[in-house]
Amino acid sequence: MASQTPARTPLPGPATLRDLAVRAAVQQGLLDREPVTCLLDVAGIRARAASLTAAFDAATAPGTPVLHTFAVKAAPLVPVLRLLADAGVGCEVASPGELALARAAGVPAERTVLDSPAKTEAELREALALGIAVNADNAQELRRLDALMAAGPPTRSPIGLRINPQTGAGTIDALSTATATSKFGFALRDPGARERLVRAFLDRPWLTRLHTHSGSQGVPLALIAQGVRAVHALAEEVNAAAGRRRIDTLDIGGGLPVDFASDEHAPTYAAYVEALRAAVPALFDGSYGLVTEFGRSLLAKQGLILARVEYTKETGGRPIAVTHAGVQLATRTVYAPASWPLRILAYDAKGAPRTGPPVAQDVAGPACFAGDLLATARELPRLRPGDVIAVPDTGAYFFTAHYGYNSLPRPSVHGFTAAPGDGIRFAPARPAQTLADLVTEAGGAFRDALL
Repeated sequence: MASQTPARTPLPGPATLRDLAVRAAVQQGLLDREPVTCLLDVAGIRARAASLTAAFDAATAPGTPVLHTFAVKAAPLVPVLRLLADAGVGCEVASPGELALARAAGVPAERTVLDSPAKTEAELREALALGIAVNADNAQELRRLDALMAAGPPTRSPIGLRINPQTGAGTIDALSTATATSKFGFALRDPGARERLVRAFLDRPWLTRLHTHSGSQGVPLALIAQGVRAVHALAEEVNAAAGRRRIDTLDIGGGLPVDFASDEHAPTYAAYVEALRAAVPALFDGSYGLVTEFGRSLLAKQGLILARVEYTKETGGRPIAVTHAGVQLATRTVYAPASWPLRILAYDAKGAPRTGPPVAQDVAGPACFAGDLLATARELPRLRPGDVIAVPDTGAYFFTAHYGYNSLPRPSVHGFTAAPGDGIRFAPARPAQTLADLVTEAGGAFRDALL
């Protein structure tokens, strides 16, 4: 009789997996060493990368070069960049620090893209020497590149121009990069702009790419697609004027919004691709190589903040739970709660989901200002000292972008994996910052320098 391969036990869904991770973190003492810690779902990160790749593979003509990169600013942690590189995702960097992190993670130059509105000459020279792709942001930077290219030596770097399609803002003005007056890129709709851009390519054989980043949180798919359509049309115009394919690659950025209200990945990468296909049918026909630069959508829902409730009290009839997670980890939520609301989940001191009737209560952080609140009048089972709060969807731009208010130290970050029958395993991704680290960072070695 032929042997049968045992069926694999499916991994738990997001809510169950989260409960298991919280309980394991408590049981394994992660919150004994420090009252706040942060978790990243390793398998979830791999699954998001695979989902992105699959969505583009299904739509793109065979043989089309496609490079997916991760916006390092979303989660600047070397182990995360290494994990994504192993999953086939390169790096989009926007500072010397981010480039250093990408290189430390072993990301090859040919899988790295440099974007920034304020690149120094030294940054540009380094990128050209390494063979990193560069997207020039403005006319002055382009003239700086003219001088560097003329001085040599020859470079392997693909070089393009970042275009602001000026297609409009989403619901969060501060994150909208395609407005009429955005600080990013060459404006496309200003008087005479198209003619100047076409001439820039005709005069420079080494310019071979166009770049745009029209998406972000609060920007609908249709508006993102409008920006990509505008840049595709410009590429067609340049190539027609040149009489051959001068532009061979379109870097369409990232900016896929994230659903912070549920465990759903919405919109999906497949929905994003369908929106692009509807707006720009020729984008995937193989005429152009493609580059993407996703950040939040790859990492946000894979992150979880855990913090102890230190005290509870009632003021003016409002219960307040004071925790160790606040503005230092969720800066955007504290300062702009309407744009960046987060879910708060309640667990008891042993890491089990807390039960009981919902009570409207504030969930406060440890910082010394009144607005340090993760949630106001949030309906939760009544929290008690020693309980644990979990804050999901925080894997990008939250605990990985620490804000040093009150000299609160950076917490540890642990990746976790779950295997059926094997429980939850944690691996360190970043150590907690020590008080000695804080003193050193604050000039401790120069104590008497100003006397």
